[in-house]
Amino acid sequence: MFNLYKLQLALKNTWVRVTLVVLAVAAVAFAVLSNETTQDGSPVVRSQNISEITALVGQREKLDYLLIARPLSDAPRYIYKYKDSAQLHVVKVPSTSHLSLEREVLLRNGLPYAIAKEEYLASHKAVLQDDGGTMATVTGFARRHAFDIFLVTLLLFVLKFGIPGMGMSASVITPDKLKGSMDDLIGMEDIKQEVLHLEDMIRNRSVYKQHNIDKPFNVMLTGPAGTGKTKLAGYLAKRLGYPLISASGSALESGYIGGGSKSLNALYRKACARGNCIIFLDEAQALFMPRGRGEKKWEDDTANTLLGLLDGVKSDEGKGVIWVVASNFDDNNSSMDEAMLRRFSVKINFRLPNKTERQELLRSFLSRKEEGLVDWNDMDLNQVAEITNNLSPALLETVVERASMLSIQDKTVINTDLMFRAFERATIGLTDRATTAEKTRQRERIALHELGHFFMQIDPFLREGLSLAEVKEKSHLLKISTESVSKLNALGYVLSAGDDMSLRTLEEMERDVMQLYGGVAAEELFYGARGISVGSQNDIQKATSMLDMMVNRLSMYSRSKLDYSQFKNETSGEHTLVQVEAKADELYSQTLKSIGDYRDVMESLKDVLMERYVLSKDAIFTLLEERLDPAPLRLVA
Repeated sequence: MFNLYKLQLALKNTWVRVTLVVLAVAAVAFAVLSNETTQDGSPVVRSQNISEITALVGQREKLDYLLIARPLSDAPRYIYKYKDSAQLHVVKVPSTSHLSLEREVLLRNGLPYAIAKEEYLASHKAVLQDDGGTMATVTGFARRHAFDIFLVTLLLFVLKFGIPGMGMSASVITPDKLKGSMDDLIGMEDIKQEVLHLEDMIRNRSVYKQHNIDKPFNVMLTGPAGTGKTKLAGYLAKRLGYPLISASGSALESGYIGGGSKSLNALYRKACARGNCIIFLDEAQALFMPRGRGEKKWEDDTANTLLGLLDGVKSDEGKGVIWVVASNFDDNNSSMDEAMLRRFSVKINFRLPNKTERQELLRSFLSRKEEGLVDWNDMDLNQVAEITNNLSPALLETVVERASMLSIQDKTVINTDLMFRAFERATIGLTDRATTAEKTRQRERIALHELGHFFMQIDPFLREGLSLAEVKEKSHLLKISTESVSKLNALGYVLSAGDDMSLRTLEEMERDVMQLYGGVAAEELFYGARGISVGSQNDIQKATSMLDMMVNRLSMYSRSKLDYSQFKNETSGEHTLVQVEAKADELYSQTLKSIGDYRDVMESLKDVLMERYVLSKDAIFTLLEERLDPAPLRLVA
């Protein structure tokens, strides 16, 4: 069956193009030569003198013939020949003068004339060449119809490429141009096995057909950004030897009714023309949202079209097409259309790497650098992997790249300290001391605020009676700084490593809230209740969000265990608001009481922090060894 995309593929072949050009040249040459008429060899005398026509009245007897060529054109030509001469005389006259000459000279004086036929003009082309020939005729036509030509050209451009913002931009990548392999996916053995199983399903379709599984294998990749979903689609296509048609789901949102459906159908036809092919739609989460939410009927056209294409065409046309769709969300954390989810027989969920996998990823990224650029003797990848918790492989690579930039700037090799600096720069951004250098009173408040966060972080461990060495081991602190961070719009910060724990208990969440309250509690401790600054805004917002989840969504303080956020009535809202306020008051009061036990040591550390601007984990615990007596804390506990 004829297919436009098959014709386009054929035209990409060099030999096909050369053959078509040769045939076209031969056809033109044949047309020109076959239509060539033998030309009259009589010499031509050209003129624009109208008096020559009026003079013919007196020379009637000598006149052999008189012809008028192209009388309706802008410049008619009078062609005459004398009986005793071989010359042809051609007089070019304006179209406005032609009517007067014909009426006042030729007809009034009965001078015989005729209109030159096309056969005569074909054998006497020289009589029309005084205006520049065919090229001049084309130029004149183009000048007269310039606007029409522009409109036609614009229409053809729109039909070919579409209006900007309309249609989908899809790239076709052949297997030989796909880079990388499955070995580049460090760790993630569970995900690798899923992909290998998928490859086996595609290669052995006949086996699955015995189990009445004959639909196309539609694949859904979900997981956080930067975990390798896009790369994996390329790896799969390369292993199978299939071309990959890659497009962005956002490109479907053309802004024109039916534009998304048209683009999807065009994408599908392009894939069908290639037989076995993988269509990869990246960032397609918008297509998975439940349909029928909007008031306009056409808003779901794109999703409906995708549903039909994912279901598979019953003919053999699309049997080799595999849809691979990637999304940063899945049905566990977002509401999705059930009909769309049912279309995917294979779902692969990507996750963030664990500590061991982060360590291997960092080792892989660093080993790609030339020898001598990394000091492996001063590189503790275990420690770097610990502080980079919850970072995706893409962000880990960014940290390594940032380390390389710092290494070039400082003209040093990459070691553990440089990796820490790179992690800080990649996650927090650029820090600046000049912004806070002259703001002594603000720096004092910032130092106390950040120390408040730190002491509420280690307070539970001290209350348990742990030694400072044990507390240091459990603490995730990296540094306390009074430098400004433009990215966070903050004048100071506490940098801590992430926590691998994903299932937090009520007690741990309450500790997190109290740690957030530590900054504002420290300000109240030293400046009074009316001395709290607006610098606590971000902490309070985070604490409010956590308390809302604990009270309203998880119902941690109620035996009913209901998600109160689903109840929209005012009564339930007021009830849960009272609970949130009561729990916030309880936790803040407890925080304020606990932070009071550290007043003297905070006052002492504040001066050191202001002097040095930054205190590392080692530095601050060294100071605590000298200045903190944990015995009273154990008695209070």
